Amino acid sequence: MSSPSSPTRGRPARLDQARTVHTALDLLNESGLDALTMRRLADAMGVRAGALYRYFATKQDLLTAMAERMIDGVADAAGPVGDGDWNERAARLARALRTALLAHRDGARVFAGTHSTGPNTLGFADGFVGELREAGFGDVEAARALYAVTNFTVGHTLEEQAALRPGDGGPTDAGVLREAVVTETYPHLAATLPVLTGTDFTAHFEFGLRLLLDGLRAVRR
Repeated sequence: MSSPSSPTRGRPARLDQARTVHTALDLLNESGLDALTMRRLADAMGVRAGALYRYFATKQDLLTAMAERMIDGVADAAGPVGDGDWNERAARLARALRTALLAHRDGARVFAGTHSTGPNTLGFADGFVGELREAGFGDVEAARALYAVTNFTVGHTLEEQAALRPGDGGPTDAGVLREAVVTETYPHLAATLPVLTGTDFTAHFEFGLRLLLDGLRAVRR
C-alpha cells in the first residue's frame, strides 16, 4: 500500500503552474517553439489539454510564464543599484538577458512579444532604469534606454538563434549571401563579407551594445 504522501500508481502527478512551465520549457528545448502545442504539453504531463487552461487561458499566457521563468536571476546580474559604473552595470544586465535567452532553444522567440508583470521581468526593468536614474539620466531617457537596450538584446539573440537553428540541409544564410554578393556590383559588402558571414555572435553583440551605451552618454543630463 502506498503512503498517503505518495501518488497512487498510474495516476499522473499533480498538475500545478510551476510544473507546467517546467515541462513546457523541457519540450521547448527538445523540439523548439513551433512544435510546442497545448495538446503536446498535456500529453507530456499525462492530463487532458483542457486541464491546462485552469492556469493558462491561452498559449500566449503560457509563453509569458515561460519567458518570466527563463530570466530568473537576470535582475541580480549587476548587484545593488548605484554600486559602481552605470555603463558597465547596464552592460551586465544586457549580457545576462542574452545568456538567459540563449540557454533555451528559441528562447528569444518566446520572450519577444511577451509582457510579463512577474518579479523577474519587472526586477530586470527596474534595475536597469534605476542604474540610469542613479547616474543622472532623466526619467524619459532612462525609460527609452530600457526599450532600446532590451529590444537590441532580444532582436540580436533572436537572429543569433535563428542562424544556429538546425536546418533542413539547404544552403545557410551565410552561404546564400556569399553567392549573392558579386564583387563588381557590391564591392563594399564583398570587402566586409568575412565579418558579415562570421559566427562570432558575442563580438557582434558586444559591438552593438557598446554603441548603444556609449550613445547614451550623449543624452545624459
